[in-house]
Amino acid sequence: MRTPPPRVLTVAGSDSGGGAGIQADLKTMLALGTHGMSVVTAVTAQNSLGVQGAWPLPAEAVRAQFRSVVDDIGVDAVKTGMLASAELVETVAALLDEVTAPVVVDPVGISKHGDALLAASARDAVRTKLLPAATVATPNLDEVAWLTGVQVASETGLRRAADAILSYGPRWALIKGGHLEGDAVDLLTDGSEEHWLRAPRHDNRHTHGTGCTLASAIAAGLAKGCSVPEAVRAAKTYVTGAIAAGFALGAGIGPVDHGWTIPCRQPKVSPSGV
Repeated sequence: MRTPPPRVLTVAGSDSGGGAGIQADLKTMLALGTHGMSVVTAVTAQNSLGVQGAWPLPAEAVRAQFRSVVDDIGVDAVKTGMLASAELVETVAALLDEVTAPVVVDPVGISKHGDALLAASARDAVRTKLLPAATVATPNLDEVAWLTGVQVASETGLRRAADAILSYGPRWALIKGGHLEGDAVDLLTDGSEEHWLRAPRHDNRHTHGTGCTLASAIAAGLAKGCSVPEAVRAAKTYVTGAIAAGFALGAGIGPVDHGWTIPCRQPKVSPSGV
């Protein structure tokens, strides 16, 4: 009998358009050779143009899904995304305290189109409950500003952003500098060692789901037994290729291509754009 692949659980919202959220997470986990499982925290009406509606699930439903998966199947890594409300943030944080697997926290606050995905009242819960549970926290610069007040306008500000996030308790902070000019530069640090990750910036507007995809790819690497720096570097390579292969879908911003590594897919694209 075949040994099952590493088990990765995503705790996040559903994206009806399939580019981000639970759907992006499960596609990423499959592409990277792991078994994806899900706890749905919210349902969104969402497409390439934006988010037309969002409905958080009851905390009881989230708790029941989590227990069903963890108590029977188990997990090798957990990734969190859209948690919608303070109550759900606190519920999920309490559940994470009961697992020993590594946790990747993507503190999702705003969608690619600028739509709010987390209530303002949840900010303190993210700071004091969720971030301390994280093995790796993966905020972009807008999320850093929302959580800490630190504004970053250039690469030199990434260290300051990382220090501010680490002050809330995650073991590692991955500060995503994709909103800056020039190459896509991210900083991974635990406060003592630093890893700078650089990738070419591709001229492709179809980047929906990049944050979800990156966090899920990191979780997949951790589930396989990689160290945090190893998992993050592999995830950076994967998401860079997915961005390069992103495609138009609908009338707005299309998704990254989660299946870009699958043989016989066309067009063939590498992270370097070749």
